[in-house]
Amino acid sequence: MDVPSYQVALLLSILFLGSLHVGLAASITNGTSDGSELWGYVEVRPGAHLFWWYYKSPQRTSTPSQPWPTVLWLQGGPGASGVGLGNFQEIGPLDVDLKPRNSTWLQKADLIFLDNPVGTGYSYVENDTLLVTTDWEQAADAMTLLKTLVKEVPTLQGSPLFLVAESYGGKYAATLGVSVARAIRAGEINISLAGVALGDSWISPEDFALSYTPLLLSVSRLDDNAGDEGNKKAETLKEQIAAGQWAASQQSWTDLLHFIANKSGNVDMYNFLLDRGMDPVSTLVDSSMGSSLSNLQAKTYSTYLSSQDSSSNTIYGIMNGVIKEKLKIVPKDFQWREHSNSVYYSLVNDFMKPRIDEVDELLSYGINVTVYNGQVDVICSTDGAEAWVQKLKWEGLRSFLSLPRQPLYCDDSKGVKAFVRSYENLHFYWILGAGHYVPVDQPCIALTMISRITQSPAS
Repeated sequence: MDVPSYQVALLLSILFLGSLHVGLAASITNGTSDGSELWGYVEVRPGAHLFWWYYKSPQRTSTPSQPWPTVLWLQGGPGASGVGLGNFQEIGPLDVDLKPRNSTWLQKADLIFLDNPVGTGYSYVENDTLLVTTDWEQAADAMTLLKTLVKEVPTLQGSPLFLVAESYGGKYAATLGVSVARAIRAGEINISLAGVALGDSWISPEDFALSYTPLLLSVSRLDDNAGDEGNKKAETLKEQIAAGQWAASQQSWTDLLHFIANKSGNVDMYNFLLDRGMDPVSTLVDSSMGSSLSNLQAKTYSTYLSSQDSSSNTIYGIMNGVIKEKLKIVPKDFQWREHSNSVYYSLVNDFMKPRIDEVDELLSYGINVTVYNGQVDVICSTDGAEAWVQKLKWEGLRSFLSLPRQPLYCDDSKGVKAFVRSYENLHFYWILGAGHYVPVDQPCIALTMISRITQSPAS
């Protein structure tokens, strides 16, 4: 198969380094000689360093018929690396074998990957007391970075920006989206926030937890004997959330996951069609973390890994090998990991807080909000997403809910691949046959979806 010239350039750029320069105060930026990639660190607070990586789409033209979009990808966990996982394992131009990805979203938009919050992936703090403890603290750091990127990335000022999130990243997108929208309205940043997309996103922990037992009962992964106890555990969690007992509710959530694992024959919470450990996109037990399920949400981001070795065909191997060598600016003794336990536990008192109000605020500003969900996901189930959407106070909700869904198809393949419902600036995609990782499970329809969301000129 012939490899397009832009993909050859991306492959060569693994070995070719552009010139290093010191940009704005408290920032270091590097990139390829042709400007197709930029990456760098921004010191968002003294001792707190956020890492970002920008790719310019080969489809972008100097005089586009309409503004070319930019997607800022926000990974979940919390504590999972977007620069590693979202980039090389989901939507970036190259896969973990450094081969071109046919379904890369770079075909439809420029891409920015962010290791967020500080302490995640290549991002680091000089002292653990600098780790964020709330989603809003994360948003403040990311806002500081964005204000730098507007000056460091030449294409960003005239490009519609879309925040696209996965899993816990949806909470980041909600708080960051509101922060950006407020800053734009106050004249504090020159950028166009065109949309926020929430993929299998942890927006309302209560609604997701309440959905687990009924969903798994309906697909025969739990039986009636387990149903009452599972629902009781979820109700306890709900009461704790209502009382503001955030750490206790997270522990109850963990207990519920233990219970489901024991009673379901270890169903994969990221795809109920599979057992835990069967899905190559979510290996539950990483040898570096042990076998406890206490942070199951985070551990399943150890994608494609069964152990942390240094072979070049693993995400761990390339991020600490050829990619680190390419970037040059990562501290010499720094070791990249796909997930940070420190980041995960620092958010213990925010983990179970909902972000429905923030979504409502985005809608009130007229910003396009997209919710998309994989059909067979459990941890952030479609049932749970539908439940929290129905709690919105947005004035268009009733009209939105009254509309029929429209089927979506992909290329020339037979059969419906997704459904979509849209009203004004709220959009919901039901992605059939996909679990938690929509771009991995259904790459074709995911690419179609992002083209629709961004209204990309590259149709």
